[in-house]
Amino acid sequence: MERHNVCNGQCRNLSVFIMRKTNFSALVITIALSAVTAFLVTNWRVAPVGSNSTTSSNYFYEESGKLYKEASFNRADFPDFTYAAEHAVKAVVHVKVVKRGKSAPYSIFDFFFGYEPQIPREQVGAGSGVIITNDGYIVTNNHVIEGADQIEVTLENNRTFKATLVGSDPATDVALLKIEAENLPILKFGDSDALKLGEWVLAIGNPLNLRSTVTAGIVSAKARTIQPVGNKFRIEAFIQTDAAVNSGNSGGALVNIAGELVGINTAIASRTGDFSGYSFAVPTTIVKKIVSDIIDFGSVQRAFLGISMRDIDDSLARETKLKEAKGVYIEEVISGSAAEKGGVKRGDVLLAIDGTKINSSPEVQEQVNKYRPGEKIEIDIYRGGKERKLSVVLTGREDQIAMSGSGDDATLQLYGAQLKNSSESTLKKLKLKGGVELVSVNDGKFKDSGMREGFIITYVNQVPVMNILELQAVISKSQRALLIEGLYPNGKVAYYAVGI
Repeated sequence: MERHNVCNGQCRNLSVFIMRKTNFSALVITIALSAVTAFLVTNWRVAPVGSNSTTSSNYFYEESGKLYKEASFNRADFPDFTYAAEHAVKAVVHVKVVKRGKSAPYSIFDFFFGYEPQIPREQVGAGSGVIITNDGYIVTNNHVIEGADQIEVTLENNRTFKATLVGSDPATDVALLKIEAENLPILKFGDSDALKLGEWVLAIGNPLNLRSTVTAGIVSAKARTIQPVGNKFRIEAFIQTDAAVNSGNSGGALVNIAGELVGINTAIASRTGDFSGYSFAVPTTIVKKIVSDIIDFGSVQRAFLGISMRDIDDSLARETKLKEAKGVYIEEVISGSAAEKGGVKRGDVLLAIDGTKINSSPEVQEQVNKYRPGEKIEIDIYRGGKERKLSVVLTGREDQIAMSGSGDDATLQLYGAQLKNSSESTLKKLKLKGGVELVSVNDGKFKDSGMREGFIITYVNQVPVMNILELQAVISKSQRALLIEGLYPNGKVAYYAVGI
């Protein structure tokens, strides 16, 4: 059966009309929906900024023809620094240090041309400190007060006191001052071991002589080391933060949001000398131990394990058959050391000290530095595919240097001996311009060399030594041995050799 299309041109026009009508209706509907959506977006605000809503929410608003979105958050979800700042700032002090230069010594030329004594020129430095006891003990950095002839402390309320140096420890850059005062505001020690990466902290001090300045940042890293200075022995396990720290912050407080002291600000990482993004603080696990030793013993009682070590990477982990890169590899065990006596062997992997996991050399230093010589620690090691526990009784080192007192009352603990600047009467009697006197000689290298009490050191390695600061400087630079020259109160000259 044959079909024929009976639709003429009117059918086509009708189709076009229907299509146009349909498109027009869709357009109208689309416009209507858009209008409703725009109305809802611009007028629907679930939780306006500043509301007391306990849930996070978003809303949109229009301004100058543009659509914006804002967020509202619960304030309880964010740290509040006001308590920590207002509480801690009262216990942070300004430390002013005066150093007086030495007069030029009398020479043969003065005999012919006349001698005119020169007035020593003063150098003034500044830093910060933290009050830790109500009766005036203050923690600061060793480099803030090193070589000081006069120390002055100004409290947050502008009261000023003369301070004395109780003791210092160059290895950790910690020093302890004392002022005669009572009922002072203090900062309590917090647990720096409990700090977590990303945790908020405040740095409080006197940067660029701007008193009582508070800056905020987060903990960027822990147990961090920085570029060593010279060949000096140092213990570094710094807390790294991005809180702004500048010149004058040294010795100031690093506190957590609870207002507890968790570190003493010490250094910055900078190519210009000004803050460039990272700062470093000595953790309170170290500070608390140093301060306690200085108060109880007059010097730092530092314990040593007696190993050399290196961090473990994937290659070394495979070599030692560890399942993962953890712990530190023990490259050498010093003969006669605490480690050797406790059964530690070369090639062991140190995993933990008293339950605290170890993953770097600075972490080993930080943990061991908590203890005193004679104390026992439990260490976890990995050897021959198995983990095992060892008990180690820590020993001390007799070559540690500790300074206490200031000015004419300053003393130096070294190699089992206590030394001080020779008195003016002794120097005049022996016709000396300067020297360092042995006040007492206990077991150690000085006693083993034959030195006795009363001996006055005048030269070390052929370098003139006028006072204990110069003696400390010369010994710090020596690497193999000390050739010591001096004389006794009866005028007898003596020479001694001391191995280091």
